[in-house]
Amino acid sequence: MELLTLKTFIAVVEEGGILAASRKLNTVQSNVTTRIKRLEEELGSALFHRQGRGLELSPAGRVLQEYAERMLQLETQAGNAMRMVGQSEGALRIGSMETFAAVRLPPALKQVRMLHPNLELSVQANTSRELLEKVLSFKLDCAFVGGPVDHPDLRSEEILVEELVLVRSKQHPGAMKTLILFREGCAYRARAQNWWREQGQQIGDIMELGTLEGILGCVAVGLGCTLMPRAVALMSRYADELIIESVPAHLAKIPTLMVSHRDTPPLACLQTLAQAVTHSAAEAA
Repeated sequence: MELLTLKTFIAVVEEGGILAASRKLNTVQSNVTTRIKRLEEELGSALFHRQGRGLELSPAGRVLQEYAERMLQLETQAGNAMRMVGQSEGALRIGSMETFAAVRLPPALKQVRMLHPNLELSVQANTSRELLEKVLSFKLDCAFVGGPVDHPDLRSEEILVEELVLVRSKQHPGAMKTLILFREGCAYRARAQNWWREQGQQIGDIMELGTLEGILGCVAVGLGCTLMPRAVALMSRYADELIIESVPAHLAKIPTLMVSHRDTPPLACLQTLAQAVTHSAAEAA
């Protein structure tokens, strides 16, 4: 199997059709069709079924997808590793929780840029659950997530321990009937719900928002309360409008882990990133 053919196959999977894949690959539809046909002949199995105007993976196609993504990721990692021998070049795709990306990550990335000036960095924020899935599928090189994490295909390193605190409005201190949280898959969400139950409360209204400032802004005006890392709440532009209170230690202390796939080579930039986050967090403490 040629890597170009596998790239074409993955493009069809991600785009859902031949035309969209050809646009993504900047080629004509016939080239995409020919490559997929040759791949199916080589493997002796149909890789797609037609579903309306789009294509749906066959059972054989789903099996190939997992291996193709791993092979293409290994190609990228091998190229990065070779370019980084004696140089600071390549690409690093970083995943992060929204809160970590807002407060902890920027000073660390500044240090990475200084030591690896030609490294191409990209960051995407998501829930811990979705970040882990992206690392496992080789769509991210590393991610900062809420622990604990126990998966045989992942390596993890504890970077720091955050203290979760109860955050509510100064102007409306009694606004405690609604929890304002990130969506399912966020490590902090689970802690907030456990805290709520320990208060003897039934899980009632939950307001889901996708951004850190959106959550804290709604808390500030009295729409509800939340659990958030102390450092994040103190650094928010709404800090003067918030009451910050401690919660029991078994709920408050939550580790932040840097995770990567076990098949990812030990790139120097990953070590630099981990050390930079730890150092900047220690300075801020």
